[in-house]
Amino acid sequence: MSTFTIFLALIVVVAFLLIVVIMVQNPKGGGLSSSFGGGGTQQLGGVKKTTDFLDKSTWTLATIMLVLILVSNVAINKSGTAESKAIDQINTQQPSVPVAPAAPVQTNENTDPQNDSN
Repeated sequence: MSTFTIFLALIVVVAFLLIVVIMVQNPKGGGLSSSFGGGGTQQLGGVKKTTDFLDKSTWTLATIMLVLILVSNVAINKSGTAESKAIDQINTQQPSVPVAPAAPVQTNENTDPQNDSN
Protein backbone atom coordinates (compact mmCIF):
# COMPACT_ATOMS: atom_id res chain seq x y z
CA MET A 1 0.00 0.00 0.00
CA SER A 2 1.46 3.34 -1.05
CA THR A 3 1.64 6.42 1.13
CA PHE A 4 -0.81 8.20 -1.15
CA THR A 5 -3.39 5.45 -0.51
CA ILE A 6 -2.95 5.88 3.24
CA PHE A 7 -3.42 9.66 2.96
CA LEU A 8 -6.46 9.14 0.75
CA ALA A 9 -8.07 6.84 3.33
CA LEU A 10 -7.37 9.36 6.10
CA ILE A 11 -8.86 12.18 4.02
CA VAL A 12 -12.05 10.16 3.48
CA VAL A 13 -12.36 9.43 7.22
CA VAL A 14 -11.80 13.08 8.16
CA ALA A 15 -14.31 14.21 5.51
CA PHE A 16 -16.93 11.84 6.93
CA LEU A 17 -16.31 13.09 10.49
CA LEU A 18 -16.48 16.70 9.30
CA ILE A 19 -19.82 16.05 7.61
CA VAL A 20 -21.21 14.47 10.80
CA VAL A 21 -20.02 17.35 13.00
CA ILE A 22 -21.46 19.98 10.66
CA MET A 23 -24.79 18.16 10.35
CA VAL A 24 -25.13 17.98 14.15
CA GLN A 25 -24.80 21.75 14.45
CA ASN A 26 -27.75 24.06 13.94
CA PRO A 27 -26.86 27.52 12.64
CA LYS A 28 -29.64 29.20 14.64
CA GLY A 29 -28.50 28.01 18.05
CA GLY A 30 -30.46 24.76 18.23
CA GLY A 31 -29.05 21.47 17.09
CA LEU A 32 -27.41 19.07 19.49
CA SER A 33 -26.87 21.72 22.16
CA SER A 34 -30.61 22.42 22.50
CA SER A 35 -31.32 18.71 23.00
CA PHE A 36 -29.21 18.49 26.16
CA GLY A 37 -30.61 21.36 28.14
CA GLY A 38 -33.31 23.92 28.44
CA GLY A 39 -33.66 26.84 26.11
CA GLY A 40 -31.86 29.61 27.97
CA THR A 41 -30.42 27.96 31.06
CA GLN A 42 -26.74 27.18 31.32
CA GLN A 43 -25.80 23.92 32.98
CA LEU A 44 -22.45 22.80 34.24
CA GLY A 45 -20.85 21.08 31.21
CA GLY A 46 -24.08 21.45 29.25
CA VAL A 47 -25.21 23.56 26.35
CA LYS A 48 -22.37 26.07 26.10
CA LYS A 49 -19.67 23.42 26.32
CA THR A 50 -21.35 21.32 23.61
CA THR A 51 -21.51 24.27 21.23
CA ASP A 52 -17.87 25.14 21.92
CA PHE A 53 -16.83 21.52 21.38
CA LEU A 54 -18.65 21.29 18.05
CA ASP A 55 -17.18 24.59 16.89
CA LYS A 56 -13.63 23.63 17.87
CA SER A 57 -13.96 20.16 16.36
CA THR A 58 -15.17 21.64 13.05
CA TRP A 59 -12.13 23.89 12.80
CA THR A 60 -9.79 21.12 13.93
CA LEU A 61 -11.12 18.62 11.39
CA ALA A 62 -10.99 21.23 8.61
CA THR A 63 -7.36 22.02 9.48
CA ILE A 64 -6.45 18.32 9.59
CA MET A 65 -8.07 17.81 6.18
CA LEU A 66 -6.15 20.73 4.69
CA VAL A 67 -2.85 19.39 6.05
CA LEU A 68 -3.60 15.87 4.80
CA ILE A 69 -4.40 17.16 1.31
CA LEU A 70 -1.17 19.17 1.15
CA VAL A 71 0.95 16.27 2.44
CA SER A 72 -0.69 13.84 0.01
CA ASN A 73 0.23 16.18 -2.82
CA VAL A 74 3.86 15.97 -1.73
CA ALA A 75 3.55 12.17 -1.57
CA ILE A 76 2.30 12.10 -5.18
CA ASN A 77 5.19 14.27 -6.39
CA LYS A 78 7.80 12.09 -4.64
CA SER A 79 6.59 8.95 -6.37
CA GLY A 80 7.57 10.48 -9.72
CA THR A 81 5.02 8.65 -11.84
CA ALA A 82 1.27 8.80 -11.91
CA GLU A 83 -0.51 5.50 -11.61
CA SER A 84 -3.17 5.95 -14.26
CA LYS A 85 -4.40 3.02 -16.28
CA ALA A 86 -6.29 5.33 -18.63
CA ILE A 87 -3.14 7.26 -19.59
CA ASP A 88 -1.18 4.03 -20.03
CA GLN A 89 -3.86 2.65 -22.35
CA ILE A 90 -3.88 5.82 -24.45
CA ASN A 91 -0.10 5.72 -24.80
CA THR A 92 -0.07 2.09 -25.89
CA GLN A 93 -2.97 2.45 -28.35
CA GLN A 94 -1.59 5.39 -30.32
CA PRO A 95 -0.21 4.26 -33.69
CA SER A 96 3.25 5.41 -34.57
CA VAL A 97 3.26 8.12 -37.22
CA PRO A 98 5.86 7.64 -39.98
CA VAL A 99 8.30 10.50 -40.24
CA ALA A 100 8.97 11.92 -43.70
CA PRO A 101 12.65 12.14 -44.68
CA ALA A 102 14.17 15.57 -44.33
CA ALA A 103 14.67 17.64 -47.46
CA PRO A 104 18.29 18.33 -48.45
CA VAL A 105 19.62 21.64 -47.26
CA GLN A 106 20.42 24.10 -50.06
CA THR A 107 23.05 26.76 -49.68
CA ASN A 108 23.09 30.21 -51.29
CA GLU A 109 26.49 29.74 -52.89
CA ASN A 110 26.69 30.04 -56.62
CA THR A 111 27.66 26.57 -57.81
CA ASP A 112 27.42 27.28 -61.56
CA PRO A 113 30.67 26.01 -63.16
CA GLN A 114 30.46 28.47 -66.09
CA ASN A 115 30.46 31.46 -63.75
CA ASP A 116 33.83 30.60 -62.22
CA SER A 117 35.84 33.81 -62.85
CA ASN A 118 38.71 33.26 -60.43
